[in-house]
Amino acid sequence: MAENKIQPNKLEAVAALKEQFGEVTDFFFTDYRGLTVEQITELRVNLRKLGAEFHVVKNNYAKIAFKQLEKEGVNGFLVGPTAIAIVKEEAGPVAKALLKFADDTPVEVKGGFVDGNVFDVKQVEQFSKLPTKLELIQMLMGTMQAPARNLACALNDVTTKLVRTLDAVREQKANG
Repeated sequence: MAENKIQPNKLEAVAALKEQFGEVTDFFFTDYRGLTVEQITELRVNLRKLGAEFHVVKNNYAKIAFKQLEKEGVNGFLVGPTAIAIVKEEAGPVAKALLKFADDTPVEVKGGFVDGNVFDVKQVEQFSKLPTKLELIQMLMGTMQAPARNLACALNDVTTKLVRTLDAVREQKANG
């Protein structure tokens, strides 16, 4: 019986995917059927601005790469024509951009893999509505600044009342 040999180009393709996938923790899986080259280019440009890449993949190679990287649970998304948004920065804005793009084009979001968690399309939609890291920091800073702002206003009110009182006393003595 002949020994099965895996073709070197297949090994290289899986290794390349592993290298891409190994650098990040967040992925969104899409069915890109029906998209024109112009639409795919537009989507890639939009996602690049958000720190993500959009790649069409061979499902079998991607399954092997994800399994070897111990990123399990995504095989259900790797069926039919598949393109993956590989997120290198913050995942929320990428999910939001994909879903917005899907409103106007035939691209279909299948699901996601975010920080070790598998998301179906409904969970991706919910995730996209969460505040971004920057928005959370802004909320926190606003909350942290509120007591200092309130103290400054209270102190300002005390000095204003003192000045008004002294002015009233001065006027009273001048008229008195």
